[in-house]
Amino acid sequence: MSYRAGIIGTGGIAGMGILGMHDEEDIGEKRFQASHAGGYQATSDIELVSIADTDEQKLTRFGEAWGIPSTQQYLDHEEMTAREELDVVSVCTPSFLHHRHVIDAARSASNPDVIWCEKPIASSVTAAEEMISVCADTDTELLVNHSFRFTDKLQQLARLIHEENILGDVHSVATQFRMELLRNSTHLLDTLVYLLDSRAKRVSGHITGENEAVDSLGAGQSVEDAGGGGFVLMDDGTFTTIDCTIPRNDSSMMLQFIGSEGKLYLNNDDSDWRYWRLDDGMHIEEPLPGIEGAWTWNRDYQNAFPNAANHIQSLLTGDVENHSPGTAALRSLEIIVGFYISYYTGSQVDIPLQRPLRDVEISSW
Repeated sequence: MSYRAGIIGTGGIAGMGILGMHDEEDIGEKRFQASHAGGYQATSDIELVSIADTDEQKLTRFGEAWGIPSTQQYLDHEEMTAREELDVVSVCTPSFLHHRHVIDAARSASNPDVIWCEKPIASSVTAAEEMISVCADTDTELLVNHSFRFTDKLQQLARLIHEENILGDVHSVATQFRMELLRNSTHLLDTLVYLLDSRAKRVSGHITGENEAVDSLGAGQSVEDAGGGGFVLMDDGTFTTIDCTIPRNDSSMMLQFIGSEGKLYLNNDDSDWRYWRLDDGMHIEEPLPGIEGAWTWNRDYQNAFPNAANHIQSLLTGDVENHSPGTAALRSLEIIVGFYISYYTGSQVDIPLQRPLRDVEISSW
């Protein structure tokens, strides 16, 4: 069976290159496989048939790069979802627009079975909860593109932690990634809650107010999204520390887990994964079963998009459960919003957030 896909937002992650990952002169000028469009192209049964963007120049360039006829290029996403019969819709717009575009697509005449939304799920907890609710009401699978979940090594690692119990009871986790909490550390925090299979209970945060991407990447706009971090007490009792205050060139995406049965060190930027089994008070280093080598951006991240698109194809056929639902994406967002509330109120914050705290919105792009 053949399925039809449409994309709302024809910028970087949709298929035209990402600031900080690709050469600046190539961004917006040629297509990249580590993208939503590249993911669809890697499937056997999903065809990208239509695109929408309010920027006509970006729309035309994307259409030319990915072979979308001009008759199926739309300046209005609502017109696209009203006229096109779509089984899946990608939302690749800035984070503050995810709420509107996901809800519009879910309620549209297209009635897609799956919406593939970029991370973070939204800019506020209230918006994310409404997206989840509307998709449930319309029987739409909301899949959020926390792409690390779709890397083979991280999936195997999650199985080792959850099913083989290689860490036992996890006592503490220390993490570090580059600054900008919403834009970047949503990846780190989603990896944390995925591997722990838990939710935050209480947070205490610090916000630096610095946004290194504005200068180093030439982003050209000021947003509230900034460096920061703090501690998070998870609902399973795990104590975690989050440090996302470091400029990108100096940082490593690092997580270190300490458990009753072993300890684990993950450094994605330096391709260094190490595991030690705890035996009679001694830590003994061992290979991670079923994982050859460490995670890399070039190989594992590149493969995440085809993996996600093939997972969507399986969702469309009813063969699997959603691996990255909106309810899971909400867990990283509420930690980030909690950090901001904690810092500006000088208090610790309990999760889930109560109203009006759910309405706090963090601007990013």
